[in-house]
Amino acid sequence: MVFLYVYIYIHTHIHCGFITSLEFSTSSIFLLLVLLSIAMDHAADAQRTDLMTITRFVLNEQSKYSESRGDFTILLSHIVLGCKFVCSAVNKAGLAKLIGLAGETNVQGEEQKKLDVLSNEVFIKALVSSGRTCILVSEEDEEPTYVEPSRRGRYSVVFDPLDGSSNIDCGVSIGTIFGIYQLNDSHEPNLEDVLQPGKNMVAAGYCLYGSSCTLVLSTGTGVNGFTLDPSLGEFILTHPDLKIPKKGKIYSVNEGNAKNWDGPTAKYVEKCKFPTDGSSPKSLRYVGSMVADVHRTLLYGGIFLYPGDKKSPNGKLRVLYEVFPMAFLIEEAGGQAFTGKIRALDLVPKKIHERSPIFLGSYDDVEEIKALYAAAENGGMNE
Repeated sequence: MVFLYVYIYIHTHIHCGFITSLEFSTSSIFLLLVLLSIAMDHAADAQRTDLMTITRFVLNEQSKYSESRGDFTILLSHIVLGCKFVCSAVNKAGLAKLIGLAGETNVQGEEQKKLDVLSNEVFIKALVSSGRTCILVSEEDEEPTYVEPSRRGRYSVVFDPLDGSSNIDCGVSIGTIFGIYQLNDSHEPNLEDVLQPGKNMVAAGYCLYGSSCTLVLSTGTGVNGFTLDPSLGEFILTHPDLKIPKKGKIYSVNEGNAKNWDGPTAKYVEKCKFPTDGSSPKSLRYVGSMVADVHRTLLYGGIFLYPGDKKSPNGKLRVLYEVFPMAFLIEEAGGQAFTGKIRALDLVPKKIHERSPIFLGSYDDVEEIKALYAAAENGGMNE
């Protein structure tokens, strides 16, 4: 098709005497390039009609299970809708301050809510309206949300509606993290339905709001990444079957807490900076937003650490809606997640906002820090 456009252009100009068969003017060449660009755009648009959207992807997965009723697909579609809404709100967050919204109300007398509170309300309403959830645990709410019986389904969702929201003002990437449990019977929902080990999750994911809006999802059969196409309003499969490199060149940790670290963590970071085996030092990359740091670790390999220390023996990251979903994704991509004592997904939380240390990333890198903790436990290192 491109060549047809070019042929018509050249043939017409020669036939009309605008140019000779052996001579092109500068303007003709410019116009020819423009025409070629248009033709190529048309060709690209033709290819865009066969895109793998997240809806199509999930429906394809659903078709593999004859017993599937579509409940899980409907739930995911509501989570995706919430992510789109929050993405739009995040993009407008800076502008909101520039157009006169001040204090706690705007000029209409409406309460002006912080973005993290708004995001929480968006996801609560999206999940309840799906008709497929029974109990919701959010980072923003002290107590779980129990869905009224008439709108109740068989899934429990744990989520952080806007992780890293303190970074909004400086434009750093932030995100939403979620995990999904399935209830196997019809009993009245209670806390025990969400106080389960992470290995019982049926799906987990996060949505990164940065230079692009990227949703990474696993339903227990690998990890796939989707990027929001603003012109279509659809998440398109851009990172199929993600696999984390077995070993990476990056470590990610807040070194401002170094003086309070335990022995194994301090020794591991020292080895990253000053390796004794002749290898190159690892590079330090730390954003301070878990979604951004884990996303980079997933793509490039390496290790993300948020250890416990003297000030916070249990670390600062919450088990249900931060540690578990990220550990689930990393393991599905071929990596490991470790708490300093056990596999992260084997942890059984006792409270909905319980915290835990976490080391996750490339298989070999996590294996190294596991060996250091094992040595310390056996008396080989003073803590």
